[in-house]
This record gives sequence, structure tokens and C-alpha cells, in this order.
Amino acid sequence: MSFPLSRFRRDVALGVKNLLLHKLRSFLTMLGLVFGVGSVIAMLAIGEGASREALDRIRRLGSQNIMMTSKKPTEEGNAKGKSSWLSIYGLLYADADRIRDTVPTVDKVVPVKVLQRPGRFHGRSEELRVVCTTEEWFDLVDRSVVAGRVLERGDLAGFTSVAVLTEWGARKLLANEHAIGETLTIDKNTYQVVGIVRSEASGSDSTDTPDRQTDVYIPLSTARQRHGDTFFRRLQGSNIRERVELHQIIAHVTEEAQVEATSKAIARLLETSHKKQDYGLEVPLQLLRQAEATKRTFSIVLGAIAGISLLVGGIGIMNIMLASVTERTREIGIRRAIGARRFQIVVQFLIEALVLSVVGGMIGMALGLGIPCLVTAFAGMPTVVTPMSLVLSFGISVGVGIGFGIYPALRASKLDPIIALRHE
Repeated sequence: MSFPLSRFRRDVALGVKNLLLHKLRSFLTMLGLVFGVGSVIAMLAIGEGASREALDRIRRLGSQNIMMTSKKPTEEGNAKGKSSWLSIYGLLYADADRIRDTVPTVDKVVPVKVLQRPGRFHGRSEELRVVCTTEEWFDLVDRSVVAGRVLERGDLAGFTSVAVLTEWGARKLLANEHAIGETLTIDKNTYQVVGIVRSEASGSDSTDTPDRQTDVYIPLSTARQRHGDTFFRRLQGSNIRERVELHQIIAHVTEEAQVEATSKAIARLLETSHKKQDYGLEVPLQLLRQAEATKRTFSIVLGAIAGISLLVGGIGIMNIMLASVTERTREIGIRRAIGARRFQIVVQFLIEALVLSVVGGMIGMALGLGIPCLVTAFAGMPTVVTPMSLVLSFGISVGVGIGFGIYPALRASKLDPIIALRHE
């Protein structure tokens, strides 16, 4: 059956005219779709922003890295009634050597020692968090250079006294890019500042980054020469002391497909050399996959919750269209009497439902684009509006309008013309 474009335009104009006869009622009917579409877009944008931020933090750790961290055993952490106690736990240099020598899928092993030492720069004294590591650290963990350079192989081989500041540490010491080449004193030892790198962004994720809020990096070989192979720390308010050789070991796997198998091999290797569970093993690739799965679930849940508003909006459209059919029963009878077909009556009422859903969807899209901007501006939360969320929410809005408008349209088309003409 042909349906000329001119007739369609006329029916649309008639539908808009009929809706404008009851402006407030039409507006209130659209509100359900407006809030439904707006909430779908806004909630998905907030969820997408939070998920991407978490995923980015995990990706920065490296999908081919395996991270081992020294952890105090639970039984020692709960030890009481001891006035003097030496707690020895954590990763060893021997662990790094065994991983390097016995796990063929690992091509780089980076040991990390973390020290708390007093530092002095241009007469300003601060307690510094010092990461002692190798030049390969900067190959495995992305830290962009602000000025100068990072640690190099020659620094490790020559036991040189060089230091790389982070932005965090530079601000603490009131240093800037012009500090390159100047002298930094750490625990009575002097180091030449050779570079400044960006700091790891602080956040409350589950990953244990070894350089969060780090102030300075120095060569591990120099640290071993000056501070020994172990790190002693006296716990505040007691005579309990802790001894740790390495705070972290990062192993880089040659291929991403071998990461999980390699992590199991390393776990077995550590189990044989450690009598107690004094370490933790973390695989960023596994965390990444878990985060992506959580993101999908989170998006589905948020979309389902917001979709309820669209359902309510659809019910509102059905309600208003049924009321319109009742009010316009005599008009329908007249149109049928002068030759209008049932199909034309159905199209007329569907057009009115479609106008409500399209206008409501467009206003809802504007609302949905505005809310994430306000959330980012005032709450500081990252938000990401994806094109798919716009298409999905608007498409559902139109679908809801048509779906809930069909029944009233069919009911109008089935009215008996004689009975309709008698309706008062």
C-alpha cells in the first residue's frame, strides 16, 4: 500500500497540532522519556568514565608484567607481648636471580628496594621516599620524562651517585627543571640530579604500585653499596625491627599469551624458597580482564536501572494516547464515515506517539549530555559519553513510543463509525 510523502507530512502536522492543543499534558507525558533517556546517557557516561580510569591505571602497570611484593606474614603482624623482636620477611635478591635464570619466558627482572631517608636540597630538609632500582624499571613502567634523563646501564655498572626526581619529590624540595645537575643529599650521601619524571597519579585502586608518592629514584647498585643488602626499620614506639631485602620484583614476560602460565611458574618457584607467605603476586593482565568484565556488568546494571524510566515513560505515552482516543471518539467516527481507512487512523495515532517520543528523546539527549559535564566540573569524576549510548538511548525512546502507541492506535481504528458518531 502506497503512502504518499505529502500525506505523511500532513499527518505529522496534524499530529503536532493535536498535541499542542494540550501543551501541559503533552509535556508531562514526555517527561518520563526525557528523564529516562537522560539518565541512561548520564549513568552510562559516569560508569564508562570510572571504568576507563581504572583500566588505564592497570594498563600503566604493563599487561606483560608480573609484580611480586613483600608482605608481612599475618602471624608476625599479630605478634604481641614481645618487647624486642626482629622480623625477617619478604623477597630476596636470590628470588630475582632464580626467576631470571630458571623461567625462560621472562626476559627482564627488575628488583626494587624502597627506603625512607632524610633528604636535603638547597637547605630544605624533607623525609624522602627513595626507590632503588635498575635502568630496566623505566622500560617496564611508563613514567614520562619532564626534564633530563632516567637511570641508565652505566649508572648501575659504575655505582654512580645520580638521582632522578619525580614531580612529587621536586615539589616537596621546591625544585624545577633547572635542578638538573645540582646536588641532592640523601642520608649524608650526595647525588647529582640527572632527571625529573612524572609521578604516578594517586588513586584508590587495588594495584600495588611500588613508586606511588615516590620522591626520588637512585641506582640499586649504589644503594646496596651504601646501605647494604637489607633494609632495617624500627617500628614506632617499640623495639621491634624489620629486615627486608627487596620490597618488590617485577618480571616482564616476552609474550602476553604466556603471562598467566609464567605467573604460575613463578608462584611455584617462590613457594619452594619461602617457608611462609611473606610475599604477594599480582598479574596486571588478570586484573585488566577482571576490570573489563566488571565494566560490562556495571554498564548492564546501570542501563537496566535507567531503562525503568523509559518503561515508565512508555506507559505514560500509552495512557495519554488512550485518553486521546476517548476524547476524539466522535472525530474518529467522522473520519471513518467520510472514507478514512483503519490504516490511516492507526498511522495518525502512531505519528502522535512518535512525535512525543522523538521530541522527548531529543530533550533527554541534551539532558544526558549536560549531566556528565556537571558531574565532571563539580565532583571531579571522569565521565565519557559514547556515541553508542546516544544511539541506544534515542533508539529505545523511539521504540518505546511506537511500541506503547500501537495498542491505542489499533483501538482507535477498530471503533465502529456509527457508535463513534453517537459519542458525546
